Amino acid sequence: MRAVRSCATAWRAAWRLACATAFALLLAAGLARDAAAQKRPAAQDSATETALSETLNANTVSIVTGTPGGTYFRTGADLAFVLDDGDRLRILPILGRGAGANAYDLRFLKGVDLGFVRTDTLDQLRQDKRLKEIEKRIHYIAKLFNDELHVIAPKEVGAVGELAGKRVSFDVKGSGTDYSGRAMFRELGVAVEAVNVDQPTALEMLRRGELDAVVSVAARPVAIVAGFEPAGRFHLVTVPYSDRIGEAYVPATLTGADYPKLVDGSKPVETLAVGTILGVYNHPKGSERYRKLERFTAAFFDRFDRFLAPQHHPKWREVNLAAAVPGWTRFQPAQDWLDSHRGDTPSQGEVERFLSEQPQGAAADKEAVYQAYLRWRRAERSEYGMARR
Repeated sequence: MRAVRSCATAWRAAWRLACATAFALLLAAGLARDAAAQKRPAAQDSATETALSETLNANTVSIVTGTPGGTYFRTGADLAFVLDDGDRLRILPILGRGAGANAYDLRFLKGVDLGFVRTDTLDQLRQDKRLKEIEKRIHYIAKLFNDELHVIAPKEVGAVGELAGKRVSFDVKGSGTDYSGRAMFRELGVAVEAVNVDQPTALEMLRRGELDAVVSVAARPVAIVAGFEPAGRFHLVTVPYSDRIGEAYVPATLTGADYPKLVDGSKPVETLAVGTILGVYNHPKGSERYRKLERFTAAFFDRFDRFLAPQHHPKWREVNLAAAVPGWTRFQPAQDWLDSHRGDTPSQGEVERFLSEQPQGAAADKEAVYQAYLRWRRAERSEYGMARR
């Protein structure tokens, strides 16, 4: 009998052990399933985020522009709105300090693909002995518009040469005005005591007599210059053009329509101008960033007519896409596009010719005039066999 009880006890112990083992195995299996179930959504989320990141980065190009409210800032915004193509192309404008600093940002800042620079930028960079083969690094897609030299001084100053030896502000260090303005004064042979302060501060210093002149190199009309209240004391100074001035600078004028408070009478004020360029970093051909810039270039040229609409900056109407820039190399995709579209790019002269043919008063409705221009241009292309291929 004791043997039977001993056997039953052993059987019950074995059964309890088997049950405990089975329960432990089931519990482990359940925990493993739960862990796997938790890992699958996490892995799926990771894959989704990776794909989203790749899509955004593969189709976004960045452009360094200028200070808020300036011409570069506004034209950069135009690029972003006109060329936006959803997931296929996005333009990301970045605030910049001006054309002088933009050149360094374009060359060295990671992620910067495009930038507004000037025709004298290469000369600026060549003077920096730290830089090598800069002509191979930065190319251009198109010459855009001109930035005019503005010299604001007391009315007693009749011409720029009278500022020799005087205190003259050239905006903040590293700005486009800082480089181009100083370079223009050197070309003119006018040596001054250069000062670097921001433009609002400089104009107040001019008003208090702490400066003899304030310089701005920017596309007219410049908001801060137009908004300056001269109180009958200040004006825009004449800057005469001469043959000794380098090819990066061209003659220009500032009118009473641009600056009614600073230009006396109907006679324009002579000055100089420097061209603005849509600069591009010349990434290796075939690289991902090169391909992105190919897409940008095609979109920029194909949709250029849209920039001429009245809601965009009027400086776009000065652009001649085919214009060459001496000393610069055009980005190869841009050159390829131009070669395949000979005669199919609008120019400033073409726009002016169209406007001169319009009846008096037609310019009152800018949108109507713009649409009429597009119809006229298409007709002109068809007549001369230059329709877009």
